[in-house]
Amino acid sequence: MDRKKKRKTNVKKKKIDLKNIDKKKAILTAIAIILFIIVFVLCYLVFYKYVLKRNFENTVLDFSNKNEETIFEINNITFFSSCDAKNKSASRSNFTIENLYQYTDMALFITSPKEEKTLKNTLKSVYIDNIQYTKTPTLGTPSLYYKNINNFAKSDIIDTNLINDRLDFNVTSEDEANLDTPTLYNNLANPIVLSYVNSNIKTDYTLTDTSSPITYDGTLLKKCDVLLNSISSSLSFDIYITNNLDEEFKCTVYIDIPLESDSESIYNGSVTLKKDTNFIFYRYK
Repeated sequence: MDRKKKRKTNVKKKKIDLKNIDKKKAILTAIAIILFIIVFVLCYLVFYKYVLKRNFENTVLDFSNKNEETIFEINNITFFSSCDAKNKSASRSNFTIENLYQYTDMALFITSPKEEKTLKNTLKSVYIDNIQYTKTPTLGTPSLYYKNINNFAKSDIIDTNLINDRLDFNVTSEDEANLDTPTLYNNLANPIVLSYVNSNIKTDYTLTDTSSPITYDGTLLKKCDVLLNSISSSLSFDIYITNNLDEEFKCTVYIDIPLESDSESIYNGSVTLKKDTNFIFYRYK
C-alpha cells in the first residue's frame, strides 16, 4: 500500500513539473517575441531616419547643383499709385460717387545677370499663379489685373484683364507684338505689368463741397475722408518660368502697395516709386 501511494505522489509531481515547464517556455517565448519586435522597430526607425537624412541631403544637393548660378531675377519694380471714381450723378452743388477706387500699377522687370542671350536665359513660357492677399484693406475690394504697358499710370480698368486664378503669358520673338493681351518678349525686353485695384472704397457717396475743383486722382481719397491705413494692402504671387532648355524656375514676389513715399503721398494726387528688390528665381526642375 505504501509503495502505491508513493508512485501516485511521484506521478502528480511529474505532472506539476511539466505544467511549470510549459508555462516557462510560453513566457520565455513571449519575451523573445516582444524583444524581437522591439529590436525590429528600433532598427526600422534607425534605418528610416537614415533614409530620410540621405533623401534630404540628396534633395539639398540637387537643389544646390541646379542653383549654382542665378539665371533670372527681379532687381526692381516701378510703382504708380493714384485714385479715380465713377460718378453716379452731379449738379452745381454736389456730386455722388458711384465707385471710388484706388489703383497701383506695377512694372516688374525680369532680368538676367548675363547680358548675352542664350537658350538658358531666354523665355519659353511664363505664368503667374497663387495670388494671395497677405494684408487686406478694411475698405474696398482688392483685385489684380493684367495691364498693357502703354496704359501704365492710366486709371482705365479693362474687365477682361481681371486675373481670376492663373495668368499665362504669350511669349514671342516678334519685333512688335500686341500687348493688349498678356505678352512677353522672349529676350526679357518688356516687363510684366500688373494693376492692383481696390474698388468700391466709397459707393453712393455724395460730396457737397464743390467750391474747389474736383480732380480725379488721389486727392479724392482725402476729400472723401478715407484714411490711408484703411486701404493699405499687401499681396504675393508666384511667377513660373520655363527657359528654352526646358528648365523650370519659380519666384515668389511680395508686394506692399505704396500709398506714400519719403517725398509724396497719394493724398497729393499720386505716388511714383522705383523700388530696388532682390527676388531670385530658383530652378526646381
